[in-house]
Amino acid sequence: MSQLKNRLQALSLLDRAFAALTDAEIEALVASLPDDHREAVDQICGAKEGGFEDPAARALAMRAAASRGRMTGQLEQLSTVVTDPCLAKCIELLGDNSDNPTELQLLEVTPTLIEEFGIGATRLMLACSVAGEAAASAMLTRVLKHDDTLALPPAEAVVTTLLPAPQADADLKAKRKAAKEKKQADARARREQQMKAANRV
Repeated sequence: MSQLKNRLQALSLLDRAFAALTDAEIEALVASLPDDHREAVDQICGAKEGGFEDPAARALAMRAAASRGRMTGQLEQLSTVVTDPCLAKCIELLGDNSDNPTELQLLEVTPTLIEEFGIGATRLMLACSVAGEAAASAMLTRVLKHDDTLALPPAEAVVTTLLPAPQADADLKAKRKAAKEKKQADARARREQQMKAANRV
């Protein structure tokens, strides 16, 4: 159960990191990708042959794919592809510490990542590493929740609107009451006829 809980928490972080990206950040991130990565993004998003021509349409398709792909793997696939250059740079900067860096070591390199890729992409890369069960997942989760710079924005509260119970209008209620009374009157009349017929025999 603990493993499932950790998995769901990791996906929740990834979902929040992706949702926190602005459209401008998504478009800039995709524009910086190598061609093969951009083609992979379009394929994951179900683009027709030739891919998306409009960056805004691609960003919209990416959000849709991420939303419906939370539990099917599309969210992870998409996040992995778009943050691949950021992850490669992070590994390069960490050097020998890249497999399991300390929080201090990570925070020493994140300013460079933010400057080159943007804070949204950096957060997404870290969340993607957590979802990928990196050795430093516990530390990365702590950073994404509590660091002054890298902490994810609070998840948007979901407002649930309770609808009133459906109520028949006055006319419908009156019709139902009249139909019920007529049914009861008919039943009484039948009983009375049956009793009179029985008395005549």
